[in-house]
Amino acid sequence: MTEEVFRALYAQLRGDTSRGPADRRGALGHLTPERVAAAAAEIRTGLTVSLAAPIETQPGPDDPHPASHRMIGPVDGGTADDGLHFALDRFAMNVHGDADSHLDALCHVIFDGELYNGVPADSVTPEGAGALSLDTVRNGIVGRGVLLDIPRLREVPWLEPGDHATAGDLVAAEAAQGVRAGPGDILFVRVGHRRRRRELGAWKAAEARAGLHPTAMRLLAERRIAALGSDGNNDTAPSAVAGVAFPVHVLAIHAMGLHLMDYLQFEELAPLCAQAGRWSFLCVVAPLRLPGATGSPVNPIAVL
Repeated sequence: MTEEVFRALYAQLRGDTSRGPADRRGALGHLTPERVAAAAAEIRTGLTVSLAAPIETQPGPDDPHPASHRMIGPVDGGTADDGLHFALDRFAMNVHGDADSHLDALCHVIFDGELYNGVPADSVTPEGAGALSLDTVRNGIVGRGVLLDIPRLREVPWLEPGDHATAGDLVAAEAAQGVRAGPGDILFVRVGHRRRRRELGAWKAAEARAGLHPTAMRLLAERRIAALGSDGNNDTAPSAVAGVAFPVHVLAIHAMGLHLMDYLQFEELAPLCAQAGRWSFLCVVAPLRLPGATGSPVNPIAVL
């Protein structure tokens, strides 16, 4: 896709999903209280499943600067004394890396000097984002989750790095799985990144990974999807667009106001959905309360 064609798609999606100059919630506006209440009817067994991968603390090809986790108490490991002791630890991470499960706030993407909905880019300062930050989702994202399994559709264990999941793939997966994503749904797209990483080892995902084709965003806009998550980065690498490194991020976050979740894992959820013959569920996403932040580690929970 040329940059010219991409920019035409960007303009179309931005126009089609415009919610007025004061909007700061983006596509979460599709997730009404009525739809949240209706999503509770998706629960059949009460089984809960995490959609997050364990946080990495060791460096690797896709994670040269992993999260740090260290114990700060008990001092010197001493617990033999009588009385009360507390185990204490400290944690720090690069939220937007290529290994850990995380959510992108709407202030994450700066494109042509703006954030989503024309918010000036200089509203993001070293002290934090003055608008569209993680505080927008301080009450969580709760709704009907839908998992579309593209490797299952193609009868392969995973999509190879550089491959794209297209709108046609999404529609075909819906037909094969007997499910349809609609207004207010939280859509999850499996490309098999986590399984490939587990079986073949980590690689430089920044340089080569499977993801969605930018034109698939048209379908998500038409369906009025509320949030999007993948077991990869959502974007393919190398980029499908000359001159734009992360076209899906630009279209989803910047043009459509769609919160993204990157590098989730569906290797526990997918077999359970296949066994039950049901690919929809209640989903609860609870990011950290970090006002001014551009994103957060995240552990979405599917309730089956």
